[in-house]
Amino acid sequence: MAVFPSSPRWSWLWLGLVAAALLAALGLARRSAQPADPVSQPSPGRPATAASGLARLEARLKGVNWVGADSLASQDLEPLVRAHVNWIAQTPFGWQAGAASPEIRMHTGAGSRNYWGESDRGLVRTAQQARQRGIHTLLKPHLWLRGPGGTWPGDISMTSDADWQQWFAAYTTFIVHYAELAEANGMEALCIGTELEKTVGHEAEWRALIGRVRRVYHGPLTYAANWSGEFEQVKFWDALDYIGVQAYFPLSTTERPAKAALLKAWREPLARITAVQKRYGKPVLFTEAGYKTTPDAAIQPWVWPDRNALPATPDETTQRVCYEAMFETFWPQPWFRGIFIWKWYPGLQPDGPLRRHLDFTPQHKPAEQVMAQWYGK
Repeated sequence: MAVFPSSPRWSWLWLGLVAAALLAALGLARRSAQPADPVSQPSPGRPATAASGLARLEARLKGVNWVGADSLASQDLEPLVRAHVNWIAQTPFGWQAGAASPEIRMHTGAGSRNYWGESDRGLVRTAQQARQRGIHTLLKPHLWLRGPGGTWPGDISMTSDADWQQWFAAYTTFIVHYAELAEANGMEALCIGTELEKTVGHEAEWRALIGRVRRVYHGPLTYAANWSGEFEQVKFWDALDYIGVQAYFPLSTTERPAKAALLKAWREPLARITAVQKRYGKPVLFTEAGYKTTPDAAIQPWVWPDRNALPATPDETTQRVCYEAMFETFWPQPWFRGIFIWKWYPGLQPDGPLRRHLDFTPQHKPAEQVMAQWYGK
């Protein structure tokens, strides 16, 4: 039991000391509660870490999905700065022989010059140069399927419990490699998987994987769940920092839809996403979202244009309207944290290949202006 001095002089002194201690404790608690600064840079000569660049969960992620090239020049980042982009997603690949194959191969070296941007060295160099321009990196590894059973990662499904165990062991090795790479090189966020729809029912295995990743990487984590219903099936959102959605929701059955029709079509996906967000209390991030520069862009947004039947000119109006409807629907939502536009080709020129200008990139089109306007707010 504490004994207080009986003299008034000592009582006042004691009360002053107690008050000072309380104020100091409150100040320390207040400082401890402050989130890490997402734009803090490591001191010269000191390696960056994921923790030193930890992103504030209340900050907007204004991103693009960056296409790894054979090299990177500093001027390749200038268009991003002008468009108020503050994040890029970088995508290395693991290779799987078939949808039922439990083995995953990694190629962490360049292999050929064309794949330098997807190699460990290229990923690190790109993140370093982006950080110098105030742009953060979401490292977002994907799996690439070859052989029988499908070509989409959502087709991955094993045929036995033993194969499932082997696949999760292989996938854990794959993703932990990139978690360690991200931590060692200060990459500010990590996506632990993309569109692995038939695997997410294995909740215990995913939670164990997340635990392994958390031990080596200290930045925020997300998972990129497909729009088709996978994002509603994931049960481990509570273990992550962002609910990630690959937002290729079909919004129209006709070509060249009006913006009013698109805004109306967004109501149903918005309600579904809102329900998941309320259930888990996590901010939502579009890990991918984008539209082709074609009249049918809103019908099946996930489908690449047929390069054997390319129209003579891009339909930049439809793409622009699709961007406007998406931003107007989601950017005002208080729980919405950002978008990674699919996709961005470094060094693409206004007179570049037609096949590039017809696909998903907004570069040199009205859609880029829409993106820049919203990102600049």
